[in-house]
Amino acid sequence: MQNLFYEVDSLDKRAYEEFYLSEDILMEHAANGMADFIKKNHADKKSILIVCGSGNNGADGISLARLLYLNYDVRLHIHSEPSSKMAKLQLKRTLALGIKINKEIVDADIIVDALFGSGLNRDMNQESSSLLQKINFFTGIKIACDIPSGLNKDGQLYKDTFIADTTLTMGGIKHGLYSDKAKEVVGQVVLLDLGLPRELYENEASWKLLDASDLKPPFRDKKNTHKGSFGHLSLIGGEKEGAAIISALSAFNYGVALVTIVGDKVNSLPFSIMQDTNLPDNTSAIACGMGLGKTFQRDRLSKFLSSNLPLVLDADIFYHSIFTDLLHKELIITPHPKEFVHILKILNLADISIQELQDNRFKYAELFAKKHPNITLILKGANTIIAYKNSFYINTFGTSALAKGGSGDVLTGLCGALLAQGYSCIDAAIQASLAQTLAAKTTQKNSYALTPEDIIKGLSCL
Repeated sequence: MQNLFYEVDSLDKRAYEEFYLSEDILMEHAANGMADFIKKNHADKKSILIVCGSGNNGADGISLARLLYLNYDVRLHIHSEPSSKMAKLQLKRTLALGIKINKEIVDADIIVDALFGSGLNRDMNQESSSLLQKINFFTGIKIACDIPSGLNKDGQLYKDTFIADTTLTMGGIKHGLYSDKAKEVVGQVVLLDLGLPRELYENEASWKLLDASDLKPPFRDKKNTHKGSFGHLSLIGGEKEGAAIISALSAFNYGVALVTIVGDKVNSLPFSIMQDTNLPDNTSAIACGMGLGKTFQRDRLSKFLSSNLPLVLDADIFYHSIFTDLLHKELIITPHPKEFVHILKILNLADISIQELQDNRFKYAELFAKKHPNITLILKGANTIIAYKNSFYINTFGTSALAKGGSGDVLTGLCGALLAQGYSCIDAAIQASLAQTLAAKTTQKNSYALTPEDIIKGLSCL
C-alpha cells in the first residue's frame, strides 16, 4: 500500500529545508520524469501540444516543452501570462532555445494539460472552460500534469475537467485523484519522483492506497488441521433468501470451513450450506442484513446478535432500530452511499443528500471514523473507502461491472468468512474488499454480464 496526501506543499518544503533541494531542482526532476515517460511510451508520436497556465503547473509544462523540442513537433500554448516566479523563469529558458509560443491551439498526437493542476482554488472562468472543452475534443493521447485541470484537492470536479488517459503526478500521490468522480478523468495514475526516494520525500500518511499485492488470500499453509481450524460463519436469513445464499457461497469459497444460514427454513439451499433455526454453538462470526427485510422481529434479531462474536452488518439491518444498539461492538459495516447517508442521519452526524456525500466521501468517512472508532467502515463506491479509527484505505480496483444486485452480498460473505477465521475487523475489511474486486477482474465476460456467481468463481483464481 502507498501513502496518499491531501497536499504535498509541506513535503516540498521539507525537501528544501532538510535536504537543501531548491524549487528549481524539484521542478526539473518533475519535467524530466514527464519527458522520460512520454519518450518511453509514445516514441512513435510526432507532435505534442502543451497547454500551460500561469502558475507552477504551467511552469512544469513550459519546462517539458524545452526538454522535448528536439524529439517532437512541440506546440506550446500559454493560456495566461506567467505569474509565478518559476513560470517566468521556465519561459525565459524556453524562449532562449528559440521555441515559439502558439497563440492558436490545434490537435496533436499528444495533448498535455498543464493549465491548473492542483492549483485551482477558485471558480473557473468561461475562457478556461472553453479551452478545456476544446482540448477534450481533440483526438490525441491526453496526459495531465500532476492533476487534471478542473479536479480539485477534494476530488471534486468543476463543470469542465480535462479527461486524461494518463495523469503524471509529482512527488506524492494526491488524495483527490481517488474520489469516485475522479475515476472518470484521471486515467492511469503514474507517480514521478522529485529527486528524492519516496522513503525520504514522504511522511507516513493516515490515508493509504491499496495495491493488488496487498491481497493475502487465506491459503491453508498448515498441514495438521481439521474443519474446526477454519471457523464457522452464521448468516442471519430473512425475506430475500437469495441474498443470504450468495453471501453463504461467497464465504464458503473463501476459506471458512462451515457456513450456516440461521432463521426460517430456506428453500433450494446448496448442499454445502447448512441451516438452523438457532445460532450454532460453534459459531465463530456472524453476518446479518443481506436480504433481511425491514420487518424482521426485533426480539429474534436481539437473540441472534446479543453475543460478543465478530460481526459484519449490511443492507437492511441499517434500517432496524436494533442497529444503533450494536454500535458499541467491534464490527464491520458495509453500506452503499444511500445506506451511509441514512446511517449518518440516524446517528446525528450529518443530514445530507447522496450527492453531498458523493462530493465529499473522504470528509464523511473521516467524520464517521472519528465518532465511532470501534467500527470498521467499508463505504462502497467506484473507489471503495475503508475507515477504522485514524486509518483510511482506498481500493481502486472496483469496476462498473460490480454495479449489480448481489455484488454487495458477496462482499459481506467475504468479510464474514475472514472474521470467522480469526482476522481482525480492519484486516478482514481490507482483504475482503480486495478479494471481491480482484476476483471480478478474472472473468472473461463483458462488463455488463458479470454475476455474483462469476465473482465467487473468481475467488479460486486469486
